[in-house]
Amino acid sequence: MAKTSYETDVVAWAQEQAKLLRARRFEALDIEHLADEIEDVGKSEQRVLESRMAVLLAHLLKWQYQPERRGDSWRRTIVEQRRRLLRRLDQTPSLKPNFKDPGWWAGVWVDALDIAIRDTVLWYEAFPDTCPWTPDKILDPDWLPA
Repeated sequence: MAKTSYETDVVAWAQEQAKLLRARRFEALDIEHLADEIEDVGKSEQRVLESRMAVLLAHLLKWQYQPERRGDSWRRTIVEQRRRLLRRLDQTPSLKPNFKDPGWWAGVWVDALDIAIRDTVLWYEAFPDTCPWTPDKILDPDWLPA
């Protein structure tokens, strides 16, 4: 089997590494890069969770702070983000502890504020400094902020 460089073609490299694993040719594996890629899978899952939560929170903010602009589009986005977040948490339960991490919430909240500000005529001062809602409320399919 020809050796492919991680740096020149990561897709071909990954396919080659998978074949080596299945053939139990452990001595031929690129252990350092494999370890990096496995860690990156976890980081990728984290980024997806953060991104979806920020979009959901931004739309909840827009819903609450611009009631005159509420519409089906915002409602659809809220429903979709909740559905996808719940599915991600169901498929990857190790992501749930993020909901107890104040640092994680702080970062997601800043991202949500950035989205809400970009999409509205409001500025940072119009919104709370921290997320005013619990994770249970945020993910509750029957709840919308007043």
